Amino acid sequence: MVEQQITDELEALFSVLPEDIADAVRQADRSDDLLEIVMDLGRQPEARYLDGDVVLKDREVTRKDLDYVTSRIGQFTSDNRAGIERTLHRISAIRNRKGKIVGLTCRVGRAVYGTINIIQDIVESGKNILLLGRPGVGKTTLLREAARVLAEKKRVVIVDTSNEIGGDGDIPHPAIGKARRMQVPSPELQHEVMIEAVENHMPEVIIIDEIGREQEAVAARTIAERGVQLIGTAHGNTLDNLLLNPTLSDLVGGIQTVTLSDEEARRRGTQKTVLERKAPPTFDVLVEMQDRQHLIVHHSVAEAVDARLRGQALVAERRYRDGNDRIHIEKTMPPRIAPRRRALAGQGFAEAEREPRDHIVQRENAWEGSEQLHHPKPVRVYPYGIGQNRLRKAAQNMSLPVSLVNDLGAADIVVTLKNYYRKQTRPIVEAEERSIPVYVLRSNTITQMKQCLADVFDLTPETSETRLAQAMEETQKAIRQVLAGEPAVDLSPQAAYIRKQQHEMARAAHLVSHSYGREPHRRVRIFRE
Repeated sequence: MVEQQITDELEALFSVLPEDIADAVRQADRSDDLLEIVMDLGRQPEARYLDGDVVLKDREVTRKDLDYVTSRIGQFTSDNRAGIERTLHRISAIRNRKGKIVGLTCRVGRAVYGTINIIQDIVESGKNILLLGRPGVGKTTLLREAARVLAEKKRVVIVDTSNEIGGDGDIPHPAIGKARRMQVPSPELQHEVMIEAVENHMPEVIIIDEIGREQEAVAARTIAERGVQLIGTAHGNTLDNLLLNPTLSDLVGGIQTVTLSDEEARRRGTQKTVLERKAPPTFDVLVEMQDRQHLIVHHSVAEAVDARLRGQALVAERRYRDGNDRIHIEKTMPPRIAPRRRALAGQGFAEAEREPRDHIVQRENAWEGSEQLHHPKPVRVYPYGIGQNRLRKAAQNMSLPVSLVNDLGAADIVVTLKNYYRKQTRPIVEAEERSIPVYVLRSNTITQMKQCLADVFDLTPETSETRLAQAMEETQKAIRQVLAGEPAVDLSPQAAYIRKQQHEMARAAHLVSHSYGREPHRRVRIFRE
């Protein structure tokens, strides 16, 4: 196992900075934690470290300072990025409306040898790998190491859009080893260079940073279908981010609406219209980078997407490196969440993007055992912009224990309308900040509210059928007891539609039945005339 070795070449970056600013960074003596140096016209220069920002000089940045830097670096491309030849540092420019540079972000580029150890077995497996993570978490560093390791045995081509992987200039940085590097004239042409790499240079592996456009997603699928191993990064932190991104969802197979048969919907316990994966994913493995030392690995993207859409338990693998540079691998099973249901979210998957992440919360312990099947736990609802009397009536019709509260802090869930959720009004934002599930209705009708409550209490078709079957069995037993001489038998509390059938069964046996009690504890009593 190769120990981690860091090469940052900071002196090359300091050499292009104004002398007093470079000296201030050196004197801070925190090179290992340095991320960026920011120079904005008319503001004090700052250094950004892992734990926060530090003002470098008690003076304003001048136009002369900006010109000093830009005269010592390479040319800026159409994406306003430049570099220092044969280094991994990146300088990004902010321009005014006339095109003049008014700000610079000098980002430190580091080659970290040995960082690939944590997923080296996956990289060398030949599978297509997609890396996700927030900016600065180390995705590009991991790509660079993957290129170096794989290039020892395979033909590797890097599609280097912003020269971040192989560094600036015509000669690539030694950190990519024997891998070859293709530069991209402008970000808009990245997909064309990806296809050109496959057609012209016969690579066994293609490595690409920042897949962000639909054309690039299509090009990635084309490459994968030609049998070339693909390793890349995409915008987003988790699998959910990709599923909710119409542009990039194709990377994990895409999503389509499917109408199930009655039998299949009953078997799954879902509505007839569901979301399913459209095609095989472009990438076989998904790696979520939580930070530089902690990763979540989904070894089968297809299985992970299917499980996510169907609300099944999503089994993943957690990998992390401890303080002694030892690598640990553990299985992790996040909490089960229910399938994304369109009935409460409006039309179209694009609109589902606006849903809260845990739009439907599966209450697995709503009923604990058959004896408690008829007594769901009470739910406190904060109604926002909906008809409260209608919601009460919907709950009464379904015999569900729902109480309405005026205090958001006392609520278990929030129920609102689609237009209120789109506007992200203060109660909605506060509910999401407190991690209170928000249920979104298309319209202010009792039907929509019943569908919402069915989701809250997990009243799937399969559950409803089980409840009905148990209620009918209990009714038959009570009828036999009364016919055998019992004066009267009280049944368990049930919803109105179940009580109706219990009354009909009693009449068919020439017995009398009446309902007693108040919702949600209203029940049927069977006796002789």
